[in-house]
Amino acid sequence: MSLVLDPAAQDLLFREARTANTFTDEPVTDEQVQAIYDLVKFGPTAFNQSPLRVVLVRSAEGRERLVQHMAEGNRPKTATAPLVAILAADNEFHEELPALLPHFPQAKDMFFAERPVRESAAGLNAALQAAYFIIGVRAAGLAAGPMTGYDPAGIQKEFLDADHTPLMVVNIGKPGEDAWFPRSPRLSFDEVVTTV
Repeated sequence: MSLVLDPAAQDLLFREARTANTFTDEPVTDEQVQAIYDLVKFGPTAFNQSPLRVVLVRSAEGRERLVQHMAEGNRPKTATAPLVAILAADNEFHEELPALLPHFPQAKDMFFAERPVRESAAGLNAALQAAYFIIGVRAAGLAAGPMTGYDPAGIQKEFLDADHTPLMVVNIGKPGEDAWFPRSPRLSFDEVVTTV
């Protein structure tokens, strides 16, 4: 059975998409980022909690502050990508639930009154949204370079606050010269899926 999504779109979003390690100097515009968000905001999260928060690093000063917290191997690409996004989980997302879940506003206090519960929910659901974000970057015809090689405490202190937990840093732009590492193998359907 074939997928409904056009094969070219399948390639753009999945089969041909790769993590970029170099980028051209073509800028990523605010309009492109807005279009990415306006698409991916519709991805599902539990209770529509939508805990992902994004810090866009554009300025030379911001880039310099960020690069010092990146792992050594991630510094050059982060220093040269046209745009870098810090994706974080908002552990106080429950404050938005009355607006995001108007038919069940009591969910805020019924399920998310305790901080450890919120942190667990925020981490899982913001990670879902981070995956949607990467697909959205690809849908915009750009390449994403998601990374977790960084000092989380340093990035949190430098760019966030105690209520926001960094999840990943994503370099964004048009792929540059020698942008791709060889594609690594993937598990087969039979290795992943069990029917009971």
